[in-house]
Amino acid sequence: MFDISSFYEAKSVKDAIDALVRDPNAQIISGGTDVLIRVREGKDAGRSLVSIHNIRELKGVSLLENGDIRIGAGTAFTHITNDPLIQKYIPMLGEAVDTVGGPQIRNMGTIGGNICNGATSADSASTMWTLEAELVLEGPEGERKVPIHEFYTGPGRTVRDRCEVCKYFIIHKEADEGWYGQYIKYGKRKAMEIATLGCAVRVKLTEDKKRVADVRLGYGVAGPTPLRCRKAEELLKGCEVNDREAVSRFAKTALTEVNPRTSWRASKEFRLQLIEELAKRGFVAAVERAGGVIHA
Repeated sequence: MFDISSFYEAKSVKDAIDALVRDPNAQIISGGTDVLIRVREGKDAGRSLVSIHNIRELKGVSLLENGDIRIGAGTAFTHITNDPLIQKYIPMLGEAVDTVGGPQIRNMGTIGGNICNGATSADSASTMWTLEAELVLEGPEGERKVPIHEFYTGPGRTVRDRCEVCKYFIIHKEADEGWYGQYIKYGKRKAMEIATLGCAVRVKLTEDKKRVADVRLGYGVAGPTPLRCRKAEELLKGCEVNDREAVSRFAKTALTEVNPRTSWRASKEFRLQLIEELAKRGFVAAVERAGGVIHA
């Protein structure tokens, strides 16, 4: 049994916001794959729940007239992975969320919940950082947009107010067009595993496919929040894709921008090894996806 004070099924985003305002003890629930676990563990016991799970405007993926991609916060992982627009423009994101839990979790869990939960281990988070995603939140004071790099404030904490609903994510055309990427999740098992480390690498190559025009490197579980390694990125811009020394500097510089901790899943030292190694592996995979040729 779950210790829940009350359950309200919101009919719209505005209805959900009004319900949250009326009840200071209420919190949002969508797929419930995170919230119900916290309730069962007693962390959120006795809370009122406002469900946004069946609000249609929060679901689906669409291509906007300006070329941006909009992803509804209530879209389940399975739907993201199988969506034709995701597969065509940002397959890396579909592959990243396809590593979450098992089929049951992916059918229920939503990308909005994965991000708004604030966990550094969220499999969508590092990829969304390298996509430079923008969140659209709506609350009692209206709508606001928040770049994902400004969204996290600490472990399990974000700037989203309790009475705000995350409506959707925007992936801007310029952050996606011409880019290719790879997400690598390291865990002790191949499935049903929380990431020991997650690494996302995206590259844009020059027209001749021989140099790095731009690169983005993101991590999960490499610090208290998901993060980008911008110093490492700057070092690799303009380098030849087969410049091993440059790629090595890229990976080692990332070590200066992270702050992993020791946990029961892995030691800090092991995570640092993963951070360096996965940066190199992710880069090679991203370059190959972009049509570049890596000489072994």
